[in-house]
Amino acid sequence: MTPETKEISTEAQTEKERWEGGTLAKVLEKAPEWKESFEGVSLEPVERLYTEADAEGLDVGFPGEYPYKRGIHPTGYRGKLWTMRQFAGFSSPEETNRRFKYLMAQGQTGLSVAYDLPALMGLDADSPLSEGEVGKCGVAVSSLADFEVLFDGIPLDSVTVSQTINAPAPIFLAMYLVVAEKQKADFNKISGTLQNDILKEYIAQKEWIYPIKPAMKLVIDTFEYCTRHVPKYNPISVSGYHIREAGATALQELAFTLRDGVEYVQYGVDRGLDVDEFVPRLSFFFNAHNDFFEEIAKYRAARVVWAKTMKERFGAKNPRTMQLRFHTQTAGVSLTVQQPLNNIARVAIQALAGVLGGTQSLHTDSYDEALALPTDNAALIALRTQQIIAEETGVVNTVDPLGGSWYVESLTQKMVDGCFDYFEKIDNFGGMVEAVEAGFPQREIQESAYQYQKAVERSEQTIVGVNKYAMDEEIHKTDILQIDEAVRDHQLERLAHTRSTRDNGAVATALDKLKLAAERNENTMPLIIKAVAAYATVEEICVALRDIYGIYEEPAF
Repeated sequence: MTPETKEISTEAQTEKERWEGGTLAKVLEKAPEWKESFEGVSLEPVERLYTEADAEGLDVGFPGEYPYKRGIHPTGYRGKLWTMRQFAGFSSPEETNRRFKYLMAQGQTGLSVAYDLPALMGLDADSPLSEGEVGKCGVAVSSLADFEVLFDGIPLDSVTVSQTINAPAPIFLAMYLVVAEKQKADFNKISGTLQNDILKEYIAQKEWIYPIKPAMKLVIDTFEYCTRHVPKYNPISVSGYHIREAGATALQELAFTLRDGVEYVQYGVDRGLDVDEFVPRLSFFFNAHNDFFEEIAKYRAARVVWAKTMKERFGAKNPRTMQLRFHTQTAGVSLTVQQPLNNIARVAIQALAGVLGGTQSLHTDSYDEALALPTDNAALIALRTQQIIAEETGVVNTVDPLGGSWYVESLTQKMVDGCFDYFEKIDNFGGMVEAVEAGFPQREIQESAYQYQKAVERSEQTIVGVNKYAMDEEIHKTDILQIDEAVRDHQLERLAHTRSTRDNGAVATALDKLKLAAERNENTMPLIIKAVAAYATVEEICVALRDIYGIYEEPAF
């Protein structure tokens, strides 16, 4: 439950009802001693009852029509179900390849790769900084040799793959394209998504390498390259997921994510790219949290805000430029170590919100993810949850079934208005890059996270099995996925073999040319691809760019 929709206490509610047309602001004015209980709470809480008056003047509209509140496709899921894209990656490329093939055999329709922390930070498996982390939170990849094993037997021109990688994203896109070329795949058919959202790293996830503006330049390099050479590939998934996981409210997740998207579009336009040519390949990634109706309203509002912004701010003419496409993942931060099987219910409800909100792609968390990476059995239950929603519940039979609900329409409009309010604040900084440099979104999220934690500790925010209905002894024991420590040795052997068998002269030449391109402010993608094809490692390429761009150090805000 987030501040915008939190119910006021029974005592405050009773007092509120005594005043016809009263508001929480009046309650606080009447009884200041209650103020601490409402810190961070919206002055417009969820009402007990909604009527036609609450949605008066709001246009419900039709699916497939601007501003796409009810969905970007007129047929909804009758035309095509969402892609069931379970996030997977652990241990070695061999182990993850087996997990991919297992999930595909069980009906998964798209792949999503989790990389380990060294990869996310642009480090090789043999870096001293990688020790203890190789293969732990995702699959270990240090070079093209690992990537070839990871996608062995998986045709990249017929399976869509999402890669969760950010600071070193251009390198992983390059590896993907080199493997696809070796498979003789048609680049006009390759489709998939690169997360590549560096702004949210500075805001929330904190896995960066370079200073902000050079990092933004690398993102736009991928936009430009994909527009020209891989036209169906999504070079970015603008991610609110990690912003929400860091403690943001639903409104903050919506506003900061979409404003990040606006910043990327502006940087693309400044590069000389055509809005109606490159923006249709931008995608988004949202969280699905516990407040069921708020999440649905968030997704509906996202489509409206994006459509209006693209049309009114950037003069878009292509309908696809205005149609926001998004992936959803259920809220990892909502999962509990205590009574972990309760997480199955949480995930099912969150996933249903994503579906009713019109997501194009969905990942359902496994019930054991508060403890470790998921076991095969837990991952299968998560996938079956999506399949049950799709095949048994009937919610796919009509488009936007909650459209016209007085509550949902009112909440959607509040989300739209609140989002544009945040846009105005960020624009006053000069843009999202400048707002991040000033620490604005970071401070907003920190405050929201603090208020939420206070609410949990005061038991005003209930977490079943944690601060209510807790049990002294757990009745369910959960198996934990254990990552064999030998994975690091295995990765070091392959890395050593790669370095000893490659043409090291060609690697050095490729890295020198890459540095020169970076110095000249040229598009780095062609040179990164050449370095990758020569089997330069992830860290070697990152170091070459770091020599030119420097390293980001977060200031104290």
